[in-house]
Amino acid sequence: MKLILTHEVNGLGAPGDVVEVKNGYGRNYLLPRGFAIRWTRGGQKQIDLIQRARKARDIRTLDEAQQVAGRVSALNVRLKQRAGQGGRLFGSVTPADIVEAVKVAGGPELDKRRIEIKNPIKSVGAHKVQVRLHPEVTAPIKLDIAGV
Repeated sequence: MKLILTHEVNGLGAPGDVVEVKNGYGRNYLLPRGFAIRWTRGGQKQIDLIQRARKARDIRTLDEAQQVAGRVSALNVRLKQRAGQGGRLFGSVTPADIVEAVKVAGGPELDKRRIEIKNPIKSVGAHKVQVRLHPEVTAPIKLDIAGV
């Protein structure tokens, strides 16, 4: 099945890419969640629009990505969340919370879809997450979660 990706899918591609996937994966996962649309000849216009929008917000070069990575890894990001007595959070920390905390800490504006959280953050204390700035550059973000 030939599809046009509308969102970034790990291990598959970026928005605007035309990919060939198995029928079940496309029909049962990518299409219902809105991660992709069916490829058609007229879909080339949509591909151009998606790629133009992606180029406008993406970090352009490897050097720029490395500079941003240096700024992000030097930050000490503090985040206040509601927590119980044992230090366990009510809910978990989301990528949107992390992006907002980085902005408040004086860091660059990041895309929440590029934040990689290995395990859900559900406790107070120090945690590390990764942000994918460029296909070749990832930067660690040090989080200090405080309970309220």
